[in-house]
Amino acid sequence: MGGYLGVVHLDQVSKRYGRGPWVLRDLTLEVSGLTVLTGANGTGKSTLLKIAAGVLTPTSGRVTRPASIGYVPERFPSDVKMSASSYLAHMGRVRRAAASDVLERLGFVGSLTAPMAELSKGNAQKVALAQAFLATDVLVLDEPWTGLDPVAAAELVSLLEGRTALVSDHEGHLASATRVDLAGGHVTIDLSRVSALDVLEALEGVRSVQTVGASVRVVVAPDRSDQVLAEALRLGCSVRSVR
Repeated sequence: MGGYLGVVHLDQVSKRYGRGPWVLRDLTLEVSGLTVLTGANGTGKSTLLKIAAGVLTPTSGRVTRPASIGYVPERFPSDVKMSASSYLAHMGRVRRAAASDVLERLGFVGSLTAPMAELSKGNAQKVALAQAFLATDVLVLDEPWTGLDPVAAAELVSLLEGRTALVSDHEGHLASATRVDLAGGHVTIDLSRVSALDVLEALEGVRSVQTVGASVRVVVAPDRSDQVLAEALRLGCSVRSVR
């Protein structure tokens, strides 16, 4: 792990699904404390969290992460057939730890022997969090307050104190954490007479390329807009608007 023990480091990470638009483009981020992702829906928060946790592989770029990462997705699978106790016992063996303390602090109520699929949304979320906290290095949590009651939500804030974690939090529970805004501003360039979409999509700083009627809309990082505009003109595109 070199100098990144206990740290998640993303270096020039980009991600697209198939030949669709870029979800993330040239993102560099180091998570060495409590870090909160912000940004509107569609800015790539869940994709970034999956890449940080090792669930997804980036299209390009490099990710360095420690061995022990606890991950909670935005939606915990609802069809887990094993009981909560069996699930946590399995994860405890895998990580050589126990989850009972976290469950108690979050206020789990109900039967641990019931199938996970039969738990309430709040209790299922508490079990998901308990297994994540078995990790010893880094937590990666996607909207972890979903379904939690106010007492459990406040306790989760307390549990995160002093941990290295990358968390999406649209409700502002972690006001004192380092914040990373994935929106970051953008420039939209509308073009016509475009014959080289693949060239535009590959340019550094381009976040998405979308056909809109007879035009092509290119969304670009602000610090790369001049270069992308110049390249579009070189390719023979006609610029309809820049905003």
